[in-house]
Amino acid sequence: MLNVPSTSFPVPNSQQRVSAGGRNKTPLKPGRSLMDWIKHKSSGKDLTGLKGRLIEVTEEELAKHNKKTDCWICIRGLVYNVTPYMEYHPGGEEELMKAAGIDGTQLFDQVHRWVNYESMLKECLVGRMAVKHSTLLKGLMSAENQEKTLLNGTLPSSVSEDVDNVFKPRYDWFQTDSTVTIVIYTKQKNMCLDMVTVDYQDKILREEITVEDYSFLLLIELNDTIEDFEVCTFNNTGKIEVNLQKEDHKMWKNLGQSLEGNNSFMKKSQRGTHYRKCRLASKTAINYNTRLFCFELPRCCHLQVPVGYHVYLKLTIEGIDVVKPYTPVSQDLLIDYIESDHSKKKYIYMMIKVYTNGSFTPHIDTLEIGDFVSISSPHGCFKMAQIEGMEDIFLVAAGTGFTPMVKLSQNVLSSSSSLRKLKLIFFNKTEADILWREELEKLCLSDRRFEVQFILSEPSRSWVGHKGQISSSLLSEALTRSKENSFAFICVCGPNGFVDQGLRFLEDLNFSKEDIFVFRE
Repeated sequence: MLNVPSTSFPVPNSQQRVSAGGRNKTPLKPGRSLMDWIKHKSSGKDLTGLKGRLIEVTEEELAKHNKKTDCWICIRGLVYNVTPYMEYHPGGEEELMKAAGIDGTQLFDQVHRWVNYESMLKECLVGRMAVKHSTLLKGLMSAENQEKTLLNGTLPSSVSEDVDNVFKPRYDWFQTDSTVTIVIYTKQKNMCLDMVTVDYQDKILREEITVEDYSFLLLIELNDTIEDFEVCTFNNTGKIEVNLQKEDHKMWKNLGQSLEGNNSFMKKSQRGTHYRKCRLASKTAINYNTRLFCFELPRCCHLQVPVGYHVYLKLTIEGIDVVKPYTPVSQDLLIDYIESDHSKKKYIYMMIKVYTNGSFTPHIDTLEIGDFVSISSPHGCFKMAQIEGMEDIFLVAAGTGFTPMVKLSQNVLSSSSSLRKLKLIFFNKTEADILWREELEKLCLSDRRFEVQFILSEPSRSWVGHKGQISSSLLSEALTRSKENSFAFICVCGPNGFVDQGLRFLEDLNFSKEDIFVFRE
């Protein structure tokens, strides 16, 4: 559907083990880029055909506009005339036509729900869907029955109901003169800090917890201000404690006011994307077109990105919110690096390739130290449990598809007791394109279990390493197990074409789909 990001990373729950093909970008005509669309929609032309009027659209009226030359789409109750956007959509006209004349909210959420379609299609807004009487009546009745209560730690029994047989977390709180402790009970064993994100600003406390494929949210306007907080998790019981340090040492009458969405429990894919503003702390060149960006999280923010997960970076470019997904990396590839002041504090690192004609990266590359970028909470579905007990792990990557492999490599090498071999098969065009080559070679020397094989498609005459593009023969040679019939797992990441080819070759080599995980770039 409406596309600001490229084919980067499908939405949560679609970044998965091998699936039937990926979503590919469709080549656009000259003059049909994102920046061209921004100029076109800002030209003052009537893009709706209604001369500035907003109308109420019935289902019957919406259904009439289902052709490429006359296409209306409904997203979350708002109706847009996407006819003028057809040729600018990177996913192609056919993708938009799947929602022509109907409610396309579900399809939109499946493909890229993080896109700010309201900003992207503001000038294409036709109006709102007409509300049926029965729906309106139901909404009024719900509003009358909804009570606005102060949070005293006692919750109605109805809020403890499980969802799809998954235990819904419950919470309580207690206080001293100087602290408030919020306790969340999840019953999820192996609960760890990267499953919890907490943000605090202007008395608003937002805490989101991942429980399997679900999201539990606390959203409260606190009774009073706090100075800071600390998050603790208890692996065996699944209990989480958020310890708030009061600014004024006095007892609170209650925890605060419940805000919309508080105490909600739903599928992660249904939860809206939350952003916080992060300060650019440093920018370091990795090679001629790739930079390592270091962003400082807000002071009162707890965010740790799980291995294999990504976040979304958002910039406002010419009035449009443009969003791109990136997988955070470490400050350094080597596990035993000496921690600097940067690493002791709360920082997040992104390795970003800058494309001269890109719609996003040239803008982020011009940011000055101290400028701010909005960064989302983590998204993804990779689980370290998938590789527990594996003896051989192979990482097949192309270009910046290397980034998910950084923390994965560090985690496996530092914690796996069964690992015999971890091998990175790294495809690039030229030697200059190899990211962190020196660090990778040092890692090979420091840990005998780690191997790296560089493969170049456009090598120089002096290159003595492997040459070519991904193929069955290259993979057959590279994916050599440490011993016969060892337990092996393969992770793949790179451009869609690279990934799709790789999957076909792996299938030809009789690798099981159950032992392959794809990170879509």
